[in-house]
Amino acid sequence: MRRFLTLLLLAATLATGGCSLSPARIQKADAVVTLTVDRQDTCDPADASHCATPSPLIDAALEANAASTEAKPVHVATLLEDGESAMAARINLIRAARKSIDVQTYIWEQDDAGKLVLDELVQAARRGVHVRILADQLFSFRDPGLLAALARASDRMEIRLYNPTFHSARTPPLEFAAGILCCFYKFNQRMHNKLLVVDDLIGITGGRNYEDRYFDWDDTFDYIDRDVMVGGPAAREMGASFDQFWTHKRSAPLTHLRDVNRELLADTDDPRHWDPPRYDHPDRVARMVADATDPAWIDEHLVRNTLRMNRVEYLSDLPGKTDEPKRREVRALTRHIMGLVRNAKSEIVLQTPYLVMSKPAQKIFSALGRQPDPPRVVVSTNSLASTDAFAVYALSYKHRKRYLTDYGFEIYELKPHPFNADEDALEGQATGVATPPLEGSIAGSPVDGARGSGAHARRAGRHAGSANIGAPSEDSGLLGIGSRGGRGARNRPAPLLTAGVRFGLHAKSIVVDDTFAMVGTHNFDPRSDHYNTESGVIVYDKRFADRLRDSIMQDTAPGNAWVIAPRRKTIPVLSSINEFIGDVSERLPFFDLWPFRYATSYDLKPGCIPMRWSDPRFFECYEPVGDFPEVDVSLKLIYTRMITAFGSSAAGIL
Repeated sequence: MRRFLTLLLLAATLATGGCSLSPARIQKADAVVTLTVDRQDTCDPADASHCATPSPLIDAALEANAASTEAKPVHVATLLEDGESAMAARINLIRAARKSIDVQTYIWEQDDAGKLVLDELVQAARRGVHVRILADQLFSFRDPGLLAALARASDRMEIRLYNPTFHSARTPPLEFAAGILCCFYKFNQRMHNKLLVVDDLIGITGGRNYEDRYFDWDDTFDYIDRDVMVGGPAAREMGASFDQFWTHKRSAPLTHLRDVNRELLADTDDPRHWDPPRYDHPDRVARMVADATDPAWIDEHLVRNTLRMNRVEYLSDLPGKTDEPKRREVRALTRHIMGLVRNAKSEIVLQTPYLVMSKPAQKIFSALGRQPDPPRVVVSTNSLASTDAFAVYALSYKHRKRYLTDYGFEIYELKPHPFNADEDALEGQATGVATPPLEGSIAGSPVDGARGSGAHARRAGRHAGSANIGAPSEDSGLLGIGSRGGRGARNRPAPLLTAGVRFGLHAKSIVVDDTFAMVGTHNFDPRSDHYNTESGVIVYDKRFADRLRDSIMQDTAPGNAWVIAPRRKTIPVLSSINEFIGDVSERLPFFDLWPFRYATSYDLKPGCIPMRWSDPRFFECYEPVGDFPEVDVSLKLIYTRMITAFGSSAAGIL
C-alpha cells in the first residue's frame, strides 16, 4: 500500500507539474510585467556610455581588440586565483559596462555574494545596460517571489532559468523524485557553465558560482577555486556561446514558470521595486566595493598580473547535450581536452575536485602509461577531509591502485586546513581561526588551534560570525542535487578532528607540456563528459601555462596536501595475500567490501625534502597517516565504504 501511494503521488506530481502554462496565462503575466516593470533611468539614455565607470580592464580589452587581425588575434588574460580578486574583477567590469552584460551560472545563492552581484546588475540595467542572466534552474534562486520581483526590477534586465523540468523555479522533493523516474536524461542534464561577458569585449569563466564560499566569504567552508579573465576576440566567442544557450528551448523566461507566473498574477499592481539588499556582513561588502572601484587596487591586484598573448580559445558544449549525444560538436570542450591529454609528451598537471575518470579518459591515460617514456601525470584533488562530495570521493578511493600503477598518477589530496610556508606573506595577518568543525566530534573534543598560513590563512582570517552549517554547495551529480534543495546533512563534509575554517578544492584546470593550459568548468569526470554542459578557456602561451602550473603545484606542497602512495609491505606473505584479495574486490562492480586498500595517505617527515611516491627513498621520508586523515571516523566512514562497495556503477551520474 505504501508503494502504491508513493506511485500515486508521483503520478499526481507528473500530471500537475509536468504541464506547461497556456499561452493566455503567459501573455497575462507578460502584460503584468510590462505594466509594472521599473523603467527608471539613473543615467541619460542618450549619453549612457558616459555613466560607466572607467576601467583599465576594459581599456586593455579594447586595446587587444584594436591590435587584433584575423590572422593574428591579440588577447589579454588574467588568472583570478583568490576570491577577493575574482569578486573585485566582476564588480569592476559590471560598473564599467556600456552596452551589455551576460551572466551564465550553475548556482546563484541569496547570501552576501549572490545579493551583491545581483544588486550590481540591477543598477547597471537602470543606467542603460542590457543585462541578461541565465541560471540553471535546480541550483539558482529557488524563490518564486524573488524572481517575480526581479522580473520587474528593470525593463533592461531579463532572467531565464535553464531546464526547469516541471516548468517551475522551485523543485520540491517529490518533483525531484518524479524527475528521476519520468525523464532521467533530461532532468540529469544540467548547465554547468559559468560565464560573465561585458560588451562582448571581456569575459570571465572558471569554477566559481555566485555563493559566499566561492569568494572566501563563508564562515565554515570555503573553496580554493580559479577563474580566468580574457579580453579580446575570444570574448566574442563567449558572447556567441551565451546566445546559443539563451535562445535554446530549455531556457525558460520567468513568466513561463508556473510558480513565478502565479506570483505575478496574484499581485498585478505591485508597486514595489528593487531595493538595496541587506547584507549579513555589510562592512565586508563595503570594503569589497571600495577595492573594486579603486584604480590603485585594481592595478596592483589585476592589471599587473595580466599577460598579453595571441592564441586563446573559448570552447563550450552545446545546450541540450544529451538530446543528440552522437553529434561531435555538442561535446566540443570534452573532445578538445581529450585531444590535449592524448598528445601529451612530457607532463600533465591536472587539478580537479573529483578524481573519477570517464571511460575515454581511462583509455587515454592507460595508453600514455604504456608508452616507453610516459609523461609525468600530477593530480591535485580533494581528500575526504576537504571534500563536500564524499560519495564521489569514495569512487576515487576505490580505484587508487589503478591510478597509481596503470596510469602512473602522482596524487595529492588537499588538507582541510592547508598552509603556505611564506612567513613574509603573513605579516599583520590573523592566522588562528576559532570556528568549530561543521559537525560535532564523535571520537572526542576537537583539537583547538588548527592553523594555516599564506594565502589560504589570510582568507580564513577574515571570517567572522555564525557558522552557516546548512549552506548548499556544488556537487558533481545527483547526490548533490537531491540534498541541495533541502540543505540536508548528506551534502555536508565529513566531521573533522581539527577546528577551523575548512577549505575544499573546486578549481578545474589542466596544463599539458608547459604549453597548453585550460581553466574552466570541466571536472574531467563522466558527468562532465556526458551530462553537464561545460565551458572553458584554452590558452596557448607558455608564460600563462607556467603560472597555472605553479599555482596547482603549490596546492600539492607538503603543507597543503597528503601524498597517496602504496602501503609498505611489512609482512611479505600476508601483504601479498591482502593485495591480491583487494585487487579482485576492486574489480567487482558490487560487493567490494574488502577493507584493506592498496594505497593510503602519507605526510612528509620533518627534515625531509618532497619526492615522488615512486622514489626508492619514499618510505624513509614519508609516514602513513591513514586512509582518511583528520576525519573524525563516524557513520560517514560507513557510508563511504558502502558507496565504494555498491556505487561504482553510478559513476556516470554521481
